[in-house]
Amino acid sequence: MAAPNALALIATTFDERKLRDRALSLYGAMSGLGIVVGLLLGGVLADTLGWRWVFFINIPIGLLVLLGSRTLVAGDRSTGRLGALGAVLGTAGMVSLVYGVTRFGEEGFADPIAHALGAAAVVLLFVFVLTQRNSRDPLVPLSLFRDRSRSGAYLTMLGLAIGPMGSFYVITLYMQQVREYSPLLTGLSWLPFAVGIILGAGLAPQLLLKVAPRYVATAGALLSAAGAFWFSSITADTGYWLHLAPAMLIVALGFGLGVIALTQAAVYRVDADRAGIASALLNSAQQIGVALGLAILAGVAAAVTAGPATAALPAAEALTAGYSSALLVGAGILLATALLALLTISKVPSASRDESSKTTAGSSA
Repeated sequence: MAAPNALALIATTFDERKLRDRALSLYGAMSGLGIVVGLLLGGVLADTLGWRWVFFINIPIGLLVLLGSRTLVAGDRSTGRLGALGAVLGTAGMVSLVYGVTRFGEEGFADPIAHALGAAAVVLLFVFVLTQRNSRDPLVPLSLFRDRSRSGAYLTMLGLAIGPMGSFYVITLYMQQVREYSPLLTGLSWLPFAVGIILGAGLAPQLLLKVAPRYVATAGALLSAAGAFWFSSITADTGYWLHLAPAMLIVALGFGLGVIALTQAAVYRVDADRAGIASALLNSAQQIGVALGLAILAGVAAAVTAGPATAALPAAEALTAGYSSALLVGAGILLATALLALLTISKVPSASRDESSKTTAGSSA
């Protein structure tokens, strides 16, 4: 709830383009900083008190967010109704989809439960769309998807999250299961990832003033694909500084560029009363992509590791073969994501579109 509202506040609070871009860049940089703090705190807690304590990190963070929200200007109250039915249908549909993908990875494509979950996901999501189309106060206004660039941004975010976040999970397993890194060392090892996100978030707004969002998002996906492909060449004794660290930086740099470009494509130029749901849809696409990425890549890694081709290999090499195959799949998904961004997102630089919108508004007045 906090992330989409923060994006909506950025889109509606800052009228001047430079201030809005700066706020968005800081938002992306804070995401990178959050990753650093989360990895380090998680490593310390796992090494000292135990991994279960990691889940308690959210308590002080939630209290700080609640305290900080007191500084925000109170918004206007609306009279909309709570879309409970839509929330249940949408949530159940996505849970069924992600769990079904996970079951396929764990049990194979002949698993009847996975097929049942897939069918349930299709039915639930279809009914969800029908209820939203016929509702007076839809949870998700379908009119938001009429803008091709915005719809493309949502789909691209889904794919962009699958690759880097899935790679993040797989490489973490590799460092701990194969290279036997401690939780704290694993957290420290991911610092280049956070640096890449901060660099990408800082560079993207400058690029978007001159280059169309489709090209920035495409470049981001291609960079992340290159990093995932670099990751896929891991062996049981791959070095950190010459292999893992550069790949982490490249994957994160592409992710940072892509996220900022997609945020502009999805959230900018949206009516103020719909900025919140536009941001929430983008954030939901990212979170669903993360879940699908973990399920798909973990499933591929488990299937290859347990397959007949790796049966005679030592445990470390069999695990590495599975991780390498999963990372290749992640790179392929990111290449497809780059093509999707190129074909669907606006080819007009954001600055030009903003200027065009102002001219149109002025003429109407």
